[in-house]
Amino acid sequence: MARLEGKVAIITGGGTGIGKTTALRFAKEGAKVIVTDINLDSASQTVAEIKEAGGDAHAIAHDVSREEQWEQVVAATVKQYGKLDILFNNAGIYIIKPLAEITLEDWNRLMAINVTGVFLGMKHAMPVMAKQQSGSVINASSIAGLIGAPGHVLYGASKGAVRIMTKDAAIEYAGQGVRVNSIHPGYIDTGMVTYASEATKHSKAELAQGVPSGRLGTVDDVSNMVLFLAADESGHVTGAEFVIDGGGTAR
Repeated sequence: MARLEGKVAIITGGGTGIGKTTALRFAKEGAKVIVTDINLDSASQTVAEIKEAGGDAHAIAHDVSREEQWEQVVAATVKQYGKLDILFNNAGIYIIKPLAEITLEDWNRLMAINVTGVFLGMKHAMPVMAKQQSGSVINASSIAGLIGAPGHVLYGASKGAVRIMTKDAAIEYAGQGVRVNSIHPGYIDTGMVTYASEATKHSKAELAQGVPSGRLGTVDDVSNMVLFLAADESGHVTGAEFVIDGGGTAR
């Protein structure tokens, strides 16, 4: 039996990268998937690939920083499928800047997506799950939410907030059948690492050399972890953080 057979999932930022790979993986494992992205075309492409493979999915344009859009996404999911089992709060943006160069506009924009977006997702999805007495929320943090790095005051603050919000929500809903966990990828070979390479003036090969495993992570490395946390096999796991970094934070 497929690991997510009969489950319904919302994946934000599902048009590219980790979100897209996870959406395809969830559908392959039997889930019905609502793919949201601020770029509807990219979300629709993910859905087209899912349907071509025989899966069931729908695309929704979604700015995660706007509460009314979260209300619409959750309501549309329940109307379409009758329930909500999984939320992968994956959408996020990355800004690397020296502390003194971060503008208030930078701060507010990134926090609105990386922190407020996660908060709103939990706020509107978890009560639905609590009524069912079951559900799994996976929040995308980062190793930047665990350790410090130059140029990461803004991004690290957002991912640290996601880490602790996850634990707080997990405790609040632990008796209601809803699990909440965070994932903490290191350098994963996506557009964000391409940006990091340009911003830090280190090639991807140089970034990989700094990883104990000797390579960058892949989107599959991350989606494997998200799948585990979404599936029933992780049923006694909540309030935990899962690092996917090839050993980088073990130093």
